[in-house]
Amino acid sequence: MFEKTKAFSGFSVDDIPAAKRFYAETLGLEVSEANGMLTLHIGGDNGVLVYPKGDAHTPASFTILNFPVDDIDAAVDELARRGVEFLRYDGMEADAKGVHRNGGPAIAWFTDPAGNVLSVLQG
Repeated sequence: MFEKTKAFSGFSVDDIPAAKRFYAETLGLEVSEANGMLTLHIGGDNGVLVYPKGDAHTPASFTILNFPVDDIDAAVDELARRGVEFLRYDGMEADAKGVHRNGGPAIAWFTDPAGNVLSVLQG
Protein backbone atom coordinates (compact mmCIF):
# COMPACT_ATOMS: atom_id res chain seq x y z
CA MET A 1 0.00 0.00 0.00
CA PHE A 2 2.78 2.47 0.86
CA GLU A 3 5.64 1.05 -1.20
CA LYS A 4 5.75 4.00 -3.57
CA THR A 5 4.48 6.79 -1.36
CA LYS A 6 6.58 9.85 -0.70
CA ALA A 7 6.29 9.71 3.06
CA PHE A 8 7.76 12.48 5.16
CA SER A 9 8.36 13.24 8.80
CA GLY A 10 7.14 16.19 10.81
CA PHE A 11 7.23 17.75 14.24
CA SER A 12 5.65 20.66 16.05
CA VAL A 13 6.99 23.95 17.38
CA ASP A 14 5.43 26.74 19.40
CA ASP A 15 6.74 29.63 17.26
CA ILE A 16 7.08 29.32 13.48
CA PRO A 17 9.10 32.56 12.96
CA ALA A 18 11.61 31.52 15.66
CA ALA A 19 11.87 28.05 14.16
CA LYS A 20 12.42 29.51 10.69
CA ARG A 21 15.23 31.76 11.94
CA PHE A 22 16.89 28.88 13.80
CA TYR A 23 16.73 26.30 11.03
CA ALA A 24 17.61 28.74 8.24
CA GLU A 25 20.08 31.09 9.92
CA THR A 26 21.61 29.13 12.79
CA LEU A 27 21.71 25.71 11.12
CA GLY A 28 21.95 27.02 7.54
CA LEU A 29 19.25 24.75 6.12
CA GLU A 30 17.09 25.53 3.13
CA VAL A 31 13.66 26.34 4.59
CA SER A 32 10.46 27.13 2.75
CA GLU A 33 7.19 28.36 4.22
CA ALA A 34 3.63 27.74 3.06
CA ASN A 35 0.24 27.70 4.78
CA GLY A 36 1.76 28.73 8.12
CA MET A 37 4.12 25.73 8.16
CA LEU A 38 7.78 25.19 7.30
CA THR A 39 9.50 22.57 5.21
CA LEU A 40 13.11 21.76 6.01
CA HIS A 41 14.89 20.64 2.85
CA ILE A 42 17.56 18.36 4.25
CA GLY A 43 17.98 15.68 1.64
CA GLY A 44 16.22 13.87 -1.12
CA ASP A 45 12.89 14.87 -2.57
CA ASN A 46 10.98 14.83 0.71
CA GLY A 47 11.26 17.55 3.29
CA VAL A 48 10.58 17.57 7.01
CA LEU A 49 7.37 19.37 7.94
CA VAL A 50 7.44 21.79 10.87
CA TYR A 51 3.97 22.78 12.01
CA PRO A 52 2.68 25.17 14.69
CA LYS A 53 0.99 24.00 17.88
CA GLY A 54 1.35 27.22 19.88
CA ASP A 55 0.67 26.74 23.58
CA ALA A 56 -0.30 23.09 22.97
CA HIS A 57 3.27 22.25 21.85
CA THR A 58 5.21 19.81 23.99
CA PRO A 59 8.87 19.39 23.05
CA ALA A 60 9.85 15.92 21.93
CA SER A 61 11.65 14.02 24.71
CA PHE A 62 13.78 12.20 22.15
CA THR A 63 16.04 13.20 19.27
CA ILE A 64 13.87 14.22 16.31
CA LEU A 65 16.65 15.04 13.82
CA ASN A 66 20.22 13.76 13.58
CA PHE A 67 22.75 15.54 11.41
CA PRO A 68 25.72 13.34 10.43
CA VAL A 69 28.92 15.36 9.99
CA ASP A 70 32.44 14.48 8.87
CA ASP A 71 34.10 16.38 11.73
CA ILE A 72 32.08 16.62 14.92
CA ASP A 73 34.56 18.94 16.62
CA ALA A 74 34.38 21.47 13.78
CA ALA A 75 30.57 21.20 13.69
CA VAL A 76 30.22 21.67 17.46
CA ASP A 77 32.64 24.62 17.41
CA GLU A 78 30.70 26.30 14.58
CA LEU A 79 27.32 25.70 16.21
CA ALA A 80 28.62 27.06 19.52
CA ARG A 81 29.90 30.15 17.66
CA ARG A 82 26.35 30.57 16.34
CA GLY A 83 24.93 30.49 19.87
CA VAL A 84 23.91 26.83 20.18
CA GLU A 85 24.23 25.35 23.66
CA PHE A 86 24.80 21.63 24.01
CA LEU A 87 22.92 19.33 26.35
CA ARG A 88 24.46 17.09 28.97
CA TYR A 89 22.66 14.02 30.22
CA ASP A 90 23.14 12.41 33.61
CA GLY A 91 25.07 9.18 33.33
CA MET A 92 26.47 10.04 29.89
CA GLU A 93 30.00 11.38 30.04
CA ALA A 94 30.74 14.27 27.68
CA ASP A 95 33.88 16.26 27.00
CA ALA A 96 34.30 20.01 27.54
CA LYS A 97 32.49 20.74 24.26
CA GLY A 98 29.51 18.57 25.20
CA VAL A 99 30.41 15.68 22.90
CA HIS A 100 29.60 12.18 24.12
CA ARG A 101 32.34 9.89 22.78
CA ASN A 102 31.56 6.54 24.44
CA GLY A 103 29.46 3.67 23.15
CA GLY A 104 28.82 4.55 19.53
CA PRO A 105 29.52 7.48 17.24
CA ALA A 106 30.62 10.75 18.79
CA ILE A 107 27.41 12.76 19.30
CA ALA A 108 26.33 16.10 20.74
CA TRP A 109 22.72 17.04 21.48
CA PHE A 110 21.09 20.47 21.40
CA THR A 111 17.58 21.90 21.13
CA ASP A 112 15.69 24.12 18.73
CA PRO A 113 13.86 27.20 20.13
CA ALA A 114 10.79 25.01 20.84
CA GLY A 115 12.85 22.60 22.97
CA ASN A 116 12.91 19.74 20.46
CA VAL A 117 16.12 17.67 20.70
CA LEU A 118 18.51 17.53 17.71
CA SER A 119 21.99 16.10 17.35
CA VAL A 120 25.17 16.24 15.35
CA LEU A 121 27.06 13.00 15.16
CA GLN A 122 30.27 11.82 13.60
CA GLY A 123 29.11 10.13 10.43
